[in-house]
Amino acid sequence: MTAIVAIPARLKSTRFPRKVLADINGKPMLWHVYNAVNSAQRINGTWILSDSQEVLDAAAGWGAQTMLTSEDCPSGTARIASVIDRMEADYVINVQGDEPLMTTEVVDTLVTALENSDADVVTPVFRIETLEDLTDVNLNKVVRAADGKALYFSHNSIPFVRDEPQETWLAHAPFWGHVGVYGYRRKVLEEYAQLPEGLLEGAEKLEQLRLLEAGKTILTVELNYRPMGVDVPADLEEVKKIMAARTG
Repeated sequence: MTAIVAIPARLKSTRFPRKVLADINGKPMLWHVYNAVNSAQRINGTWILSDSQEVLDAAAGWGAQTMLTSEDCPSGTARIASVIDRMEADYVINVQGDEPLMTTEVVDTLVTALENSDADVVTPVFRIETLEDLTDVNLNKVVRAADGKALYFSHNSIPFVRDEPQETWLAHAPFWGHVGVYGYRRKVLEEYAQLPEGLLEGAEKLEQLRLLEAGKTILTVELNYRPMGVDVPADLEEVKKIMAARTG
Protein backbone atom coordinates (compact mmCIF):
# COMPACT_ATOMS: atom_id res chain seq x y z
CA MET A 1 0.00 0.00 0.00
CA THR A 2 1.29 3.46 -0.89
CA ALA A 3 0.60 6.65 1.03
CA ILE A 4 1.14 10.29 0.15
CA VAL A 5 0.59 13.63 1.82
CA ALA A 6 -1.49 16.20 -0.05
CA ILE A 7 -1.30 19.82 1.07
CA PRO A 8 -4.11 22.01 -0.31
CA ALA A 9 -2.79 25.57 -0.45
CA ARG A 10 -5.23 28.32 -1.41
CA LEU A 11 -3.61 31.73 -1.86
CA LYS A 12 -6.76 33.86 -1.59
CA SER A 13 -7.69 33.17 2.03
CA THR A 14 -10.57 35.40 3.13
CA ARG A 15 -9.33 36.24 6.63
CA PHE A 16 -5.61 36.28 5.80
CA PRO A 17 -4.86 36.68 2.08
CA ARG A 18 -1.60 35.06 0.87
CA LYS A 19 -1.08 33.45 4.26
CA VAL A 20 0.49 30.27 2.86
CA LEU A 21 3.35 32.45 1.60
CA ALA A 22 3.59 34.52 4.79
CA ASP A 23 7.15 34.77 6.09
CA ILE A 24 8.32 32.72 9.06
CA ASN A 25 12.02 33.05 9.78
CA GLY A 26 12.82 33.87 6.18
CA LYS A 27 10.78 31.04 4.64
CA PRO A 28 7.12 30.89 3.53
CA MET A 29 4.73 29.21 5.94
CA LEU A 30 3.98 26.54 3.35
CA TRP A 31 7.70 25.66 3.22
CA HIS A 32 7.59 24.86 6.93
CA VAL A 33 4.52 22.64 6.48
CA TYR A 34 6.07 20.83 3.53
CA ASN A 35 9.37 20.17 5.28
CA ALA A 36 7.62 19.01 8.44
CA VAL A 37 5.61 16.30 6.68
CA ASN A 38 7.91 15.33 3.84
CA SER A 39 10.29 13.56 6.21
CA ALA A 40 7.56 11.23 7.52
CA GLN A 41 8.65 7.58 7.36
CA ARG A 42 5.38 6.02 6.18
CA ILE A 43 4.76 8.08 3.03
CA ASN A 44 5.91 7.81 -0.58
CA GLY A 45 5.82 11.51 -1.40
CA THR A 46 4.22 14.89 -0.78
CA TRP A 47 2.06 16.91 -3.17
CA ILE A 48 1.18 20.59 -2.96
CA LEU A 49 -2.14 21.41 -4.62
CA SER A 50 -3.07 25.00 -5.37
CA ASP A 51 -5.13 27.20 -7.67
CA SER A 52 -2.20 29.65 -7.75
CA GLN A 53 0.72 29.22 -10.12
CA GLU A 54 2.75 31.48 -7.83
CA VAL A 55 2.37 28.97 -5.00
CA LEU A 56 3.24 26.05 -7.25
CA ASP A 57 6.32 27.79 -8.64
CA ALA A 58 7.57 28.45 -5.12
CA ALA A 59 6.90 24.85 -4.05
CA ALA A 60 8.63 23.43 -7.12
CA GLY A 61 11.72 25.35 -6.05
CA TRP A 62 11.78 23.29 -2.83
CA GLY A 63 11.54 20.06 -4.82
CA ALA A 64 7.87 19.47 -4.08
CA GLN A 65 5.53 17.66 -6.45
CA THR A 66 2.84 20.14 -7.47
CA MET A 67 -0.50 20.22 -9.24
CA LEU A 68 -2.72 23.07 -10.39
CA THR A 69 -6.36 22.82 -9.29
CA SER A 70 -9.55 24.73 -9.94
CA GLU A 71 -10.36 27.93 -8.06
CA ASP A 72 -13.83 26.57 -7.35
CA CYS A 73 -12.91 23.99 -4.70
CA PRO A 74 -14.84 24.85 -1.50
CA SER A 75 -12.59 22.86 0.84
CA GLY A 76 -9.23 21.16 1.08
CA THR A 77 -10.86 17.76 0.72
CA ALA A 78 -12.68 18.88 -2.42
CA ARG A 79 -9.41 20.19 -3.84
CA ILE A 80 -7.70 16.83 -3.33
CA ALA A 81 -10.71 14.91 -4.64
CA SER A 82 -10.72 17.01 -7.81
CA VAL A 83 -7.30 15.65 -8.83
CA ILE A 84 -7.24 12.22 -7.18
CA ASP A 85 -7.34 10.57 -10.60
CA ARG A 86 -3.90 12.06 -11.28
CA MET A 87 -2.25 10.84 -8.08
CA GLU A 88 -1.17 7.26 -7.42
CA ALA A 89 -1.80 6.33 -3.81
CA ASP A 90 -3.91 3.98 -1.72
CA TYR A 91 -3.96 6.40 1.22
CA VAL A 92 -3.90 10.19 1.16
CA ILE A 93 -3.08 12.26 4.24
CA ASN A 94 -4.63 15.72 4.01
CA VAL A 95 -2.50 18.30 5.84
CA GLN A 96 -3.57 21.93 5.82
CA GLY A 97 -1.16 24.49 4.38
CA ASP A 98 -1.54 26.71 7.44
CA GLU A 99 -0.21 24.22 10.04
CA PRO A 100 3.53 25.09 10.23
CA LEU A 101 3.93 23.22 13.54
CA MET A 102 2.77 19.91 12.04
CA THR A 103 4.83 16.84 12.96
CA THR A 104 5.82 13.63 11.20
CA GLU A 105 4.30 11.67 14.11
CA VAL A 106 0.81 12.83 13.08
CA VAL A 107 1.32 11.71 9.48
CA ASP A 108 2.91 8.36 10.27
CA THR A 109 0.30 7.55 12.92
CA LEU A 110 -2.56 8.17 10.48
CA VAL A 111 -1.00 5.92 7.84
CA THR A 112 -0.61 3.16 10.43
CA ALA A 113 -4.22 3.65 11.58
CA LEU A 114 -5.49 3.21 8.02
CA GLU A 115 -3.45 0.04 7.60
CA ASN A 116 -4.70 -1.44 10.87
CA SER A 117 -8.40 -0.59 10.57
CA ASP A 118 -11.33 -0.79 8.19
CA ALA A 119 -12.23 2.89 8.65
CA ASP A 120 -12.86 5.05 5.60
CA VAL A 121 -11.13 8.04 7.20
CA VAL A 122 -8.84 8.55 10.20
CA THR A 123 -8.23 11.78 12.09
CA PRO A 124 -6.38 12.85 15.28
CA VAL A 125 -7.98 13.98 18.53
CA PHE A 126 -6.68 15.19 21.88
CA ARG A 127 -8.18 15.24 25.37
CA ILE A 128 -9.62 18.60 26.40
CA GLU A 129 -8.40 19.52 29.87
CA THR A 130 -9.45 23.15 30.43
CA LEU A 131 -12.73 25.05 30.55
CA GLU A 132 -11.24 27.60 28.16
CA ASP A 133 -10.79 24.94 25.49
CA LEU A 134 -14.16 23.38 26.25
CA THR A 135 -16.00 26.65 25.60
CA ASP A 136 -13.88 27.83 22.65
CA VAL A 137 -16.14 27.64 19.57
CA ASN A 138 -13.06 27.88 17.33
CA LEU A 139 -11.84 24.55 18.72
CA ASN A 140 -13.78 21.73 17.09
CA LYS A 141 -15.07 18.98 19.34
CA VAL A 142 -15.87 15.34 18.59
CA VAL A 143 -17.91 12.69 20.38
CA ARG A 144 -16.40 9.21 20.07
CA ALA A 145 -17.85 5.71 20.27
CA ALA A 146 -16.24 3.10 22.51
CA ASP A 147 -14.20 1.82 19.56
CA GLY A 148 -12.90 5.30 18.72
CA LYS A 149 -15.14 5.96 15.75
CA ALA A 150 -16.50 9.50 15.51
CA LEU A 151 -20.18 9.94 16.29
CA TYR A 152 -20.44 13.69 15.71
CA PHE A 153 -18.36 16.84 15.31
CA SER A 154 -19.34 20.32 16.47
CA HIS A 155 -18.07 23.77 17.35
CA ASN A 156 -20.09 23.49 20.55
CA SER A 157 -19.20 21.63 23.74
CA ILE A 158 -20.36 18.06 23.26
CA PRO A 159 -21.58 15.96 24.97
CA PHE A 160 -24.00 18.11 26.98
CA VAL A 161 -23.76 17.22 30.68
CA ARG A 162 -27.27 17.47 32.03
CA ASP A 163 -27.99 18.86 35.50
CA GLU A 164 -24.41 20.07 35.99
CA PRO A 165 -22.95 23.59 35.62
CA GLN A 166 -20.64 23.82 32.62
CA GLU A 167 -17.62 24.66 34.74
CA THR A 168 -17.79 21.12 36.21
CA TRP A 169 -18.41 19.22 32.97
CA LEU A 170 -14.81 18.07 32.60
CA ALA A 171 -15.18 16.06 35.80
CA HIS A 172 -18.22 14.21 34.50
CA ALA A 173 -17.39 13.21 30.91
CA PRO A 174 -14.48 12.97 28.50
CA PHE A 175 -14.24 15.79 25.97
CA TRP A 176 -12.15 15.60 22.81
CA GLY A 177 -10.71 18.28 20.59
CA HIS A 178 -10.31 17.57 16.90
CA VAL A 179 -7.18 18.15 14.81
CA GLY A 180 -8.14 19.01 11.21
CA VAL A 181 -5.85 16.48 9.54
CA TYR A 182 -7.35 13.52 7.71
CA GLY A 183 -6.17 10.22 6.33
CA TYR A 184 -8.38 9.01 3.47
CA ARG A 185 -8.68 5.75 1.64
CA ARG A 186 -8.51 6.47 -2.05
CA LYS A 187 -12.09 5.32 -2.71
CA VAL A 188 -13.47 7.99 -0.38
CA LEU A 189 -11.83 10.75 -2.41
CA GLU A 190 -12.97 9.14 -5.66
CA GLU A 191 -16.56 9.21 -4.40
CA TYR A 192 -16.40 12.62 -2.73
CA ALA A 193 -17.63 14.72 -5.65
CA GLN A 194 -20.83 12.66 -5.76
CA LEU A 195 -21.60 13.09 -2.05
CA PRO A 196 -24.20 15.82 -1.48
CA GLU A 197 -23.64 18.52 1.11
CA GLY A 198 -25.49 17.31 4.17
CA LEU A 199 -27.85 19.28 6.36
CA LEU A 200 -25.52 18.94 9.35
CA GLU A 201 -22.52 20.07 7.32
CA GLY A 202 -24.49 23.10 6.17
CA ALA A 203 -25.47 23.96 9.74
CA GLU A 204 -22.09 23.45 11.43
CA LYS A 205 -19.90 24.41 8.45
CA LEU A 206 -17.74 21.34 9.11
CA GLU A 207 -16.82 19.36 6.01
CA GLN A 208 -16.26 16.07 7.88
CA LEU A 209 -19.98 15.90 8.66
CA ARG A 210 -20.66 15.27 4.96
CA LEU A 211 -18.80 11.98 5.31
CA LEU A 212 -20.66 10.94 8.46
CA GLU A 213 -24.01 11.80 6.90
CA ALA A 214 -23.06 9.68 3.88
CA GLY A 215 -22.41 6.70 6.15
CA LYS A 216 -18.61 6.80 6.06
CA THR A 217 -16.72 5.72 9.15
CA ILE A 218 -14.22 8.14 10.68
CA LEU A 219 -11.80 6.63 13.18
CA THR A 220 -10.34 9.03 15.74
CA VAL A 221 -6.78 8.50 16.93
CA GLU A 222 -5.62 10.01 20.20
CA LEU A 223 -2.38 11.96 19.87
CA ASN A 224 -0.44 14.39 22.01
CA TYR A 225 -0.65 17.08 19.34
CA ARG A 226 -2.50 20.38 19.61
CA PRO A 227 -3.36 22.20 16.37
CA MET A 228 -1.94 25.68 15.90
CA GLY A 229 -3.31 26.71 12.54
CA VAL A 230 -2.79 30.22 11.19
CA ASP A 231 -6.15 31.82 10.46
CA VAL A 232 -5.31 35.50 11.04
CA PRO A 233 -2.04 37.51 11.26
CA ALA A 234 -2.08 37.35 15.07
CA ASP A 235 -1.86 33.55 14.87
CA LEU A 236 1.28 33.89 12.75
CA GLU A 237 2.97 35.88 15.50
CA GLU A 238 2.09 33.18 18.03
CA VAL A 239 3.61 30.52 15.79
CA LYS A 240 6.79 32.56 15.49
CA LYS A 241 7.03 32.78 19.28
CA ILE A 242 6.60 29.01 19.65
CA MET A 243 9.26 28.32 17.04
CA ALA A 244 11.64 30.77 18.67
CA ALA A 245 11.15 29.10 22.05
CA ARG A 246 11.88 25.68 20.55
CA THR A 247 15.10 26.80 18.92
CA GLY A 248 16.20 29.20 21.61
